[in-house]
Amino acid sequence: MAIPPDSKSEVDAIVETIIYLYTESRRLTKGMAAQFGLTGPQLTVIKLLEELGDLSLSSLSERIRAQNSTVTGIIDRMEREGLVRRERSTTDRRVVYIRLSDKGQKLAKNIQVEPMEIFRSALTSLTPADLAELLRILTKLRKGVLSFVEGAEAAAQGNSREEEP
Repeated sequence: MAIPPDSKSEVDAIVETIIYLYTESRRLTKGMAAQFGLTGPQLTVIKLLEELGDLSLSSLSERIRAQNSTVTGIIDRMEREGLVRRERSTTDRRVVYIRLSDKGQKLAKNIQVEPMEIFRSALTSLTPADLAELLRILTKLRKGVLSFVEGAEAAAQGNSREEEP
């Protein structure tokens, strides 16, 4: 679907704002994490576990929007550094929970502000109606991007199969 010429500058401004917010969140996370000898993803994991408590690997992967294998690597390094522990569920042996260690809990308490909090704080200036509308629009945008990505991945897989002898 083509963008009407009179909407192009608005669409460009929206894309630039989304990119700015993403870039700024990464910059803030990386800078804050470095102060505590962590990577950005490790900081995110520590603050999530502090806020939500124990999480399964798949739950953690969903929350930080990363593949299980990627999160496994992050958790492996954090476990070696004594920041987290893996504990098998007592009700379902297939499930392993990630839990902050004492060292991880102390570190989490020392990190006063996290990047997500900066965005939460900025969002509090919006009215409840604006928040609901923003969530509705962002959810719609997310679905559109996901649909586009899935279509592109399916097309790429189709093309690679055509190239096989």
